Amino acid sequence: MQPSKRTTVNSFRQLARAAAAPAKSRPATVAVASISAGSSSSPTPSLIGGWKAVPARSYATVAPPSTNNLSGIPTPSKPLFDKILIANRGVSFSGEIACRVIKTAKRLGIKTVAVHSDVDKDSLHVKMADEAFCIGPAPSTDSYLRVDKILEVCKLSGAQAVHPGYGFLSENSKFAAQLTKEGIVFIGPPVQAIISMGSKSESKNIMTAAGVPCVPGYHGTNQDPAHLLACAEEITFPVLIKAVMGGGGKGMRTVHAKDDFMEALESAKREAMKAFGDERVLVEKYIVRPRHVEVQVFGDQFGDVVSLWERDCSVQRRHQKIIEEAPAPGISEETRADLGAKAVAAAKAVKYEGAGTVEFIYDNDTSRFYFMEMNTRLQVEHPVTEMITQQDLVQWQLEIASGNPLPLKQEEIPRVGHAFEARIYAENPRNNFQPDVGPLLFLSTPEPSSNLRIEEGFKQGSKIEVFYDPLIAKVVAHGRDRTEALRVLRKALEDYKVVGLSTNVQFLHTLAGNPDFVSGDVETSFINKHFDALFPPILAPSPETLAQAALFITLRSLPVFDAPLASPWVTLTSRRFGSDVARRAIELKGDDVESSAFKVHVTPVGNGRYDIEVEGASEVPPVQYRNVQASLDRSTSALSSTLTTEKLSTTIVSQVPPADVLPSNEPNTSERLHIFHRGAKTTLVIPPPKWALSPGGDLLSAAKKGIRAPMPSVVVDVKVNVGDMVKKGQAIVVLESMKTETVLRAEKDGRIMSIACKNGEMVAEGKELVEIADV
Repeated sequence: MQPSKRTTVNSFRQLARAAAAPAKSRPATVAVASISAGSSSSPTPSLIGGWKAVPARSYATVAPPSTNNLSGIPTPSKPLFDKILIANRGVSFSGEIACRVIKTAKRLGIKTVAVHSDVDKDSLHVKMADEAFCIGPAPSTDSYLRVDKILEVCKLSGAQAVHPGYGFLSENSKFAAQLTKEGIVFIGPPVQAIISMGSKSESKNIMTAAGVPCVPGYHGTNQDPAHLLACAEEITFPVLIKAVMGGGGKGMRTVHAKDDFMEALESAKREAMKAFGDERVLVEKYIVRPRHVEVQVFGDQFGDVVSLWERDCSVQRRHQKIIEEAPAPGISEETRADLGAKAVAAAKAVKYEGAGTVEFIYDNDTSRFYFMEMNTRLQVEHPVTEMITQQDLVQWQLEIASGNPLPLKQEEIPRVGHAFEARIYAENPRNNFQPDVGPLLFLSTPEPSSNLRIEEGFKQGSKIEVFYDPLIAKVVAHGRDRTEALRVLRKALEDYKVVGLSTNVQFLHTLAGNPDFVSGDVETSFINKHFDALFPPILAPSPETLAQAALFITLRSLPVFDAPLASPWVTLTSRRFGSDVARRAIELKGDDVESSAFKVHVTPVGNGRYDIEVEGASEVPPVQYRNVQASLDRSTSALSSTLTTEKLSTTIVSQVPPADVLPSNEPNTSERLHIFHRGAKTTLVIPPPKWALSPGGDLLSAAKKGIRAPMPSVVVDVKVNVGDMVKKGQAIVVLESMKTETVLRAEKDGRIMSIACKNGEMVAEGKELVEIADV
């Protein structure tokens, strides 16, 4: 095993040197096509994508002792682990990390052990792993955060090391210490580094001493609310409240005025306690036009640290990233070098080992940057770094945890082209990005390639649960330059199709085509700044879309028959005795209550052809399509049609409401058709007959008098009592879903008549929580 592992370590250096070196000086042993802006060469081989270096010889030799640690001391390579446990989910706190780790482990011949909760028993990571153990019920506190259960599985399975992924226990120093005590390797940094960098206040003190610039603010131990308010006033508003042990936007609130400080502080502390078990916060000056720029670093057990370039993660919602890229656009090479040097200094200050990310706030107005925090783990967005460096960062983690030196020196790390990552979330961007839950009734993703990765932990039929983060997948695109990478990303998002719950796919596509984003003019307030452009009015469905929807409804109603057994009773469709041809009238509406109704007439004319007439609003003349040939592939929901001279291929998926939901004028109580056409998704509703509307409509009208749960949630805090008088905008109930708090506020002045929930209760979507009567 020793010689083969030496070959693996050497291959890192050989590939990287070949890619980083000028063309004339590249070694003959490896054929690598480099990429640079404006180059017309083929894409660069990637260790992740499976592209192979082409050796000049057909056999391997044992390499001499390694000297790839920066001190130059020869270090023999150590074998990797035989079996590791992944203490995370297929789709975890913010990603598909368990599946990601398993892929690299399989490539290296390492056996993997998965752990899972009851609701994750059929998850993708469970199916991919060599072994799997259930460690508790759905809530993460009873399963994925149970250190004792994970240690027990380590002993039962014989796992030599634990990869914590990201989120959950990945930055838990007590977990890392307990593993070490039990003789199990923690694939991550030393315990003291986790402790030091896990405390935002302590980390800033360490960074200041190491010469790394920090944002002005209060990082002390006095947590008295009055004292924190006084500090905020001294710093001057706007300020940022941040959880001391935080990350991922949890326990973070932006406060623009003194009057809002106390409510924001209370919410931040409560969220921090739930996410990290520590309610302490710090207060910092809020930079008005900031960018979020971070540097990937790696350290080994020999004291060497390197940076693997920077990433820009500025475009965010609720302080959480939704699209990332590497390298950061619009940053000078001098600033880039300074960022890398400061990040390395930060890591060395805590004797860092393994993968880490040093995060900076970059001030767009002054071009200065400040240390924000260090994440002592692999980040969700690590694939963009892998794409531009051609390295497998999970393999780097395994090498370093095994006691091997860094695979590459700083000058050997290549930077090839540009990469983007778009996070696919189960959420509704037009409803303030509120998370959504439910089954993935239909899922079709673009085909992966050398410049496109689909990182996912769910398949069609999976269910997105309320207990965990709403991330479904990540789309990672690479190109020779930023323009090409963005083009690859947009095309991939067009081909990513989901039905069953709300997602941000269409929003991401709009974002990736926004002119300011295309130009690289990004900042953390990008979404708010460009809100109108990113959320344009929803247009009425086009006649072409309505015609295809009507064709889908018509064709799906045709019987499926076995050709040898066909009879006229089956094959002669849509006809009446007396030779009359049936003309079918189909009513459709947009996916909102106020949408106007459209009527489409479909008349079969024989041989799989139809005449179609689309009627819209009264002032718009009908649109007619004659002799349209159409067919439906029921297995893929693909409709093929020729409305004009262009042959169209459109995916149409039906979503019917649950059987226990009464029909009404609300879109989610009727059958909906999701139409994926020309890179966009349109949802139409098939309204129920008028005779069926009364019971459901009466119930909905009654429910509108109160505040209802917008999604399946846990009640965190009921802020009112029966009989209280409330004002419009006053906080009534606080809910938590997918690790995100939502405050439900009164829509009008009134009196609290009844309360139908209590703290800690799990409530279903649509349940009335509080009834408010007019006064």
